[in-house]
Amino acid sequence: MFNSDSTIKPVIEISEELIRRFDSLGPRYTSYPTADRFVVDFQADSYVRHLKQRSDSLQKSPLSLYIHIPFCASLCYYCACNKVITKDHGRSAKYLEYLEKELKLVIVHLREKETVSQLHLGGGTPTFLSHDEMRQLMALLRQHFDFAADAEISIEIDPRTVTTEYLQLLAELGFNRTSLGVQDFNLEVQTAVHRIQPFEMVERTVIDSHDAGFESINFDLIYGLPKQNLASFSRTLDQVIVLSPDRIALYNYAHLPTRFKPQRRIAEADLPSAEERLQIFMMSLKRLLDEGYVYIGLDHFAKPGDSLAKATLDGSLHRNFQGYTTHSDCDLIALGLSAIGKIGDSYVQNIRTLDEYYRLLDQGELPVEKGIHLNQDDLLRRRVITDLMCSNAIDFDQVESQYGINFTEYFSDELDAIQLYADEGLIHLDGSTLCVTPKGRLFVRAVAMAFDQYLVRQSTAQYSRLI
Repeated sequence: MFNSDSTIKPVIEISEELIRRFDSLGPRYTSYPTADRFVVDFQADSYVRHLKQRSDSLQKSPLSLYIHIPFCASLCYYCACNKVITKDHGRSAKYLEYLEKELKLVIVHLREKETVSQLHLGGGTPTFLSHDEMRQLMALLRQHFDFAADAEISIEIDPRTVTTEYLQLLAELGFNRTSLGVQDFNLEVQTAVHRIQPFEMVERTVIDSHDAGFESINFDLIYGLPKQNLASFSRTLDQVIVLSPDRIALYNYAHLPTRFKPQRRIAEADLPSAEERLQIFMMSLKRLLDEGYVYIGLDHFAKPGDSLAKATLDGSLHRNFQGYTTHSDCDLIALGLSAIGKIGDSYVQNIRTLDEYYRLLDQGELPVEKGIHLNQDDLLRRRVITDLMCSNAIDFDQVESQYGINFTEYFSDELDAIQLYADEGLIHLDGSTLCVTPKGRLFVRAVAMAFDQYLVRQSTAQYSRLI
């Protein structure tokens, strides 16, 4: 296990040559197998079977909820989320009706009213819902679920549309964490991605969030956007540091215009070069660490007192579809358009279009598009990859005890493949453990990829760069 004092700072000592050598494309491992491996053979009846297995289990995993609200009033050109652009707020009323239909089709297979430890509203723009609609949604959830006293209840916020009164309402309804889409404060960059939000607007949202009593505020930042350069993003970080969010996610923009149509409005000539992107990342990493933020992993940072930073020390850090979390491995019931859930040894994803979502629910069917049932090898590799991504270490004896294998024999090819990382001092292998070294933490996705059997078989998916 690593701590912020002895293992975070040395990340800065990594050479640019080493980054260029090992930087490649790969999954973010918010799940294993990754969502691009889900199959259409997994349908509603498969999902129901796993829900019933959970209901029958005497030792249930903790339960999380995810609700996808797809509506946005305007289009951000960089966005790769599943969204519906509309200014017609009447559409959200209908959507809530169908969320209730979906929820009731799910809970009929749960024998008892379960307790939720984590709720996240994502989008789209969750605050597209009116005050009354947000009240309606939370009342619906509380009608069918109990919430733990220490439940983490979070929501994604668009500073352009949220008001002081709305933030106060969210606090009254039990929300305790907000995540703000900031991306960049530079006006030229904001114009290029069609998302204008002045510093003063975000500042007001932060002040209002603190006044409302939110426990934690996260900023999403993106580097690699059009018109960005090293100097401009340094100024953005100046402003971020002034606002002092509890957590920061520093995402690398993945330009995939053939896959995400809104990105076709971005001129590739306006994108920073690979060299400048690297310089922006290295500068950002150093500045955030110098400001006292703890490097959680991948592109996540948190203040030392934040629960996410504490989780890196006590071994409770985990990952789900929202990224790093302090909650242990939870089952996840996901509702809404394209939402991805996890129940037992399975993942399930909903239909991606509103018309089809509504049609299936009108027929009394769960709106499942695809999913996957994990076999024993999947479960084993998920354990290994999760340990790497969260603990930066694998204890061979623990894995062998749980799965009845000989680790070095089962993963002999994988251990051979990652020897080059050991040769560069990015990992340490001693025959009974695999530990990611301080300077290797930036490359943990690359190490995890060696254990991904689906990448070995075939890979036609498009992924983001590791760094």
